[in-house]
Amino acid sequence: MTDTLAAPHVKLIEVGRSLLESNDVAAALNRQRFAEAQTLSINLIAGPGAGKTSLIIRLIEALRERARVAVIEGDIAGSIDTSKVLAAGAVDAVQINTGGNCHLEAGMIRSALDDLDLARAELVVVENVGNLVCPTHWALGEHLKLCLLSAAEGHDKPVKYPEIFAVSDVIVLNKIDLIELVDFERQFFYETVRALNPSAPIFEVSCRSRQGIGDLADWLLARRDEL
Repeated sequence: MTDTLAAPHVKLIEVGRSLLESNDVAAALNRQRFAEAQTLSINLIAGPGAGKTSLIIRLIEALRERARVAVIEGDIAGSIDTSKVLAAGAVDAVQINTGGNCHLEAGMIRSALDDLDLARAELVVVENVGNLVCPTHWALGEHLKLCLLSAAEGHDKPVKYPEIFAVSDVIVLNKIDLIELVDFERQFFYETVRALNPSAPIFEVSCRSRQGIGDLADWLLARRDEL
């Protein structure tokens, strides 16, 4: 008599999908809290050195007389940027240290909101951990996903990281004062972005000279007024 072994029962666990679904539940709760407070929430995504914190500071300055800005700072470690935005005039700021995680998650934002006074802010800017890959897939409950890059990073970024450009609600090109120095090809950049995302507005700014900051601030304030 030949013994036969039953095929083992294999349970496939789709970890990625499960984690994202759980994240989406938390994101929906965050979205509800932002809606109840009538606070525009912005998920700022960019690579290291693109000027995320500098952009937030310039927006705080540009909106000072018209809207109060709160900030949630996401970093692997440290709280330098939180100190900077508070010194610039943010009405409130909370630091999240991920301890190695390459992106913020909705649950982290949910915890941060417990320490943030939304009633004091018309806008909340979430500075995500610096990269153009991981944060793309993780909703935080934001109204707007803002993709920031600098001219110094090159005009080919949309080719290398197409997904973030495709899903962003607004795209900001920083350090335009360096365009001539770094041989940034505007036409290539715009054509590539428009092939991925025909509708998102593109703002050119210089955080150093403040060029274009006012136009971006006006656009964000208009989005807040639509809530």
